[in-house]
Amino acid sequence: MAGEPQDDCLFCKIVAGQVPATIVRETDTTVAFRDINPQAPTHVLVIPKAHYKDAAALAAAAPELAADVLRETQAVADDEKLESYRTVFNTGSGAGQTVWHAHAHILGGRGLQWPPG
Repeated sequence: MAGEPQDDCLFCKIVAGQVPATIVRETDTTVAFRDINPQAPTHVLVIPKAHYKDAAALAAAAPELAADVLRETQAVADDEKLESYRTVFNTGSGAGQTVWHAHAHILGGRGLQWPPG
């Protein structure tokens, strides 16, 4: 069920403290942690603590929580002293989503080309 922790979800396990992560920020509704396979000098994920399969499901079911995730991307960028950065939500396997829990990637610390991929 949307919003409920999923036993087979890596990010739900991070939220529950069952899987270690390098957490950089935490609020009542979100957790931000370093990506284990960074694609830039700064690569942090911001996730809602509640489980939604992707950004589209999160935005449709819990727009306030989606806003919390976006607010935290800026807070992480500020903490990391990023003058510029990219925020990415991969939605669906064709876009590169590999963990089925909504999450924002914050990428920075180097020049980022356009278009990506």
